[in-house]
Amino acid sequence: MTWRSWSALELSAAFAVGGSVLAVAVPAFFRNLSASKLSEPIEGLDRLVTSAVAYAESRPQEISFPPPAPLTPAQVPRGVRAVDPPESWEHLTWRSLDFRFEGPHAFAFQFTSELDASKAMRFVATAHGDLDGDGALSTFEVRGERIPGEPARVLPGMFVDREVE
Repeated sequence: MTWRSWSALELSAAFAVGGSVLAVAVPAFFRNLSASKLSEPIEGLDRLVTSAVAYAESRPQEISFPPPAPLTPAQVPRGVRAVDPPESWEHLTWRSLDFRFEGPHAFAFQFTSELDASKAMRFVATAHGDLDGDGALSTFEVRGERIPGEPARVLPGMFVDREVE
């Protein structure tokens, strides 16, 4: 087997092709990495609000949604994925909405609900995370309501603050 050296033209072509591949692959990799970190709060809130709307279908107006549930876990995981003790998700509201995390997760969730003066029942589902462990929280929030005489619904849009803090 004989080895031959590469010409300057071959080396520059290989360098250009390699650079082009990196220019496309590296940003796509970081975009996908960021998206994977954001799937937990988005999918978690989707499960939560879907359960809240289904819960309201069989309830009277004034108790359309379960009572508020505290931030669970009580401390937002800081830069790690945490596994909760089994009793963490045993609050009446989490059980009523069949919401829990069995495995490691990076976000803490909260559910609030209230009946306002117009007899409309409203809820807010929130996810807080601290992905880089610096103490600054990212917040994702979805709202829903049930107005007298109408079915429960999720309001359009999602509030996001410090998406990837």
